[in-house]
Amino acid sequence: MLNIVVGVALLAIAYAEQQAAVVYLFDPSGKSGVSGNVKFIKEEKGVHIEGEIHGLTPGKHGFHIHNLGNIGPGCTGAGPHFNPLNKTHGGPTDQNRHVGDLGNIVADASGVAKINFIDNVIDLEGSHCILGRAVVVHEKEDDLGKGGNDESLKTGNAGGRLACGVIGIL
Repeated sequence: MLNIVVGVALLAIAYAEQQAAVVYLFDPSGKSGVSGNVKFIKEEKGVHIEGEIHGLTPGKHGFHIHNLGNIGPGCTGAGPHFNPLNKTHGGPTDQNRHVGDLGNIVADASGVAKINFIDNVIDLEGSHCILGRAVVVHEKEDDLGKGGNDESLKTGNAGGRLACGVIGIL
């Protein structure tokens, strides 16, 4: 029992020193073959997001934080985009956006998307905390809420869910 208490205390200290989280993305149905790892590291300017996702078709894919940490079935258990401020969908630099709107990732010709950017809206604590929520990679490009229809203002017309995972403490 003492070992468990010491282990939890050390994990809490490590988290406090460098607030970081990680997610392993995969397709729970096994159909898409998409998988990858993404880290979220709290920095002075925001949350640094870095990682790599494999098995995508070349081009842009919507990349969002969804409200729930439930990835089944087919990632639909993750619910809608994380949106505690009840705004419409937008791009990562827009004033009017869901907290979870992280825009697009871009897969190269070999189907690999390398991720490396900072978002100043999501957080690893407080009301914009993403811990325990799901990351979802979508099949299509996110139109960033500029598609001219109701679905664009909810999802960015990003299409089906290719892979997902629950964000946890690193």
